Amino acid sequence: MGRVAAKPVFDGPRAHLALSLPGEELLTWLAVEKGRSPNTLVAYRRDIAAYEAWLRARGDGADGSALAMVTEPTVAEYVAHLGQAGLAPSSVARALVAVRSLHRFMVQEGNTSSDPSADLSPPPVPQGLPKALNEEEVASLLSAVTGEGPAQLRDRAVLELLYATGMRISELTGLSLSDLALDEQLVRVFGKGAKERLVPVGRYARLAVEAWLGPGGRPALVPKRWARRDDSDALILNMRGGRISRQGAWGIVRHYGEKVGLGGRLTPHVLRHSCATHLLDHGADIRVVQELLGHASIATTQVYTRVSPERLRGAYEAAHPRARAR
Repeated sequence: MGRVAAKPVFDGPRAHLALSLPGEELLTWLAVEKGRSPNTLVAYRRDIAAYEAWLRARGDGADGSALAMVTEPTVAEYVAHLGQAGLAPSSVARALVAVRSLHRFMVQEGNTSSDPSADLSPPPVPQGLPKALNEEEVASLLSAVTGEGPAQLRDRAVLELLYATGMRISELTGLSLSDLALDEQLVRVFGKGAKERLVPVGRYARLAVEAWLGPGGRPALVPKRWARRDDSDALILNMRGGRISRQGAWGIVRHYGEKVGLGGRLTPHVLRHSCATHLLDHGADIRVVQELLGHASIATTQVYTRVSPERLRGAYEAAHPRARAR
């Protein structure tokens, strides 16, 4: 069969996101059996749709029977296609995870006898160091919120919580009033895979949240009628009285980052990096930090031990018998 030229990567709003039957069944299994988050399912759908669209463009088709005939060279060609299209190694690796999940699922379901992606390795992903802020920059950011109106009280609570707890932005926007235990200075966080953890809330963050929950804060934004059922229990509201979105919370971080001159350096994840780095700098055990951040593997947390040369140098000089002249 003659081959047609491969089209660019199918992604974004132009992508055709309808999947083959095995693809839809995989997403259902990931949601029901594995408890994957909606954001993860959206990413899987996008990556599998792009893969199946590429197969169709080649003339291979992308229904269940066609997928069962895919060979290892075909999957390897797709991986090469993604790299040639300009995707970052991390994006190629993520796409290959979705493709491998699809083929592995088909083997498990008895749709095919072999997995053509089993022996393929993703391209190496350069491990960049987290770009943590220093403590002076964090202090400048947190003091940039001035005023006592509802928006200012909310914004202060958002920034203080992100830095104090190291929460992901999606975890923050998912918080409900019932997740707070301010008397015990704790907050219940639901992380990736709906895994639950308890995270301490420091004094400044607790005061900021209490001020937000006071008369001039959240109650001032409560609408006469809730647009959605779960909005009534949302901790952080937008100015229209609904649960704030990830984009809305991201905008708060970006606004104050630009205000204090951090510009493109600051993202919600940078505050997460900063929380972890500063905890380790001040002597926190790495396994405690792992638990606070909700990392499944200690290896993920260990990257933070490399972001502070001062911490490394201090530990070396304190421990090595010939590090300094006596």
